[in-house]
Amino acid sequence: MKWIIASNNQDKIEEIKAILPDVELVSMKDAGVTKEIEETGTTFEENAVLKAEAVRDLTGQPAVADDSGICVPVLGGKPGVFSARYIGYHGDDEGNLDKLIADMESYDGADRYAYYECAVALAVPGQETIVTKGICGGILLRDKRGENGFGYDPIFYIPYLQRTMAELPPEVKNHLSHRYHALTKLWAKVNP
Repeated sequence: MKWIIASNNQDKIEEIKAILPDVELVSMKDAGVTKEIEETGTTFEENAVLKAEAVRDLTGQPAVADDSGICVPVLGGKPGVFSARYIGYHGDDEGNLDKLIADMESYDGADRYAYYECAVALAVPGQETIVTKGICGGILLRDKRGENGFGYDPIFYIPYLQRTMAELPPEVKNHLSHRYHALTKLWAKVNP
């Protein structure tokens, strides 16, 4: 089984490959897809489907896509689908992280609850697209901790582990993250 990962985010590609070792996974670049696919959806599910179906249509091959981000209830769910471009443009993890730290400055206790959400879509030629979701909850710290992971991981604290996502080794993160939950649900649907 071979799937194209509909992403150019190397960190995300590595996590997907680690979580789904039984699938031959190739990046868009390795599959010869150079087109940038715009995320114009208003939900994680819409964006995942949009990307998976676009890559499937471009290649004629099965494609898997993930759209994910961090949601903070006290901020009305922000950054949400704009997590990768929270400061107004795409690709500045540090800037996005600093903005969220600043936006959360006046909140304490339960108001610091946040969750990562992930939607995964698998688009196979001639079949209906499959979509699954995963969530991982935590608390937002005021200061960055840890060197692993990416995005908001340095402030996303998992209380029962007493660590941020960025303090966890990849093999631990990849067995509890929002992406893990979404991908394992997808795998269960593909291989009942």
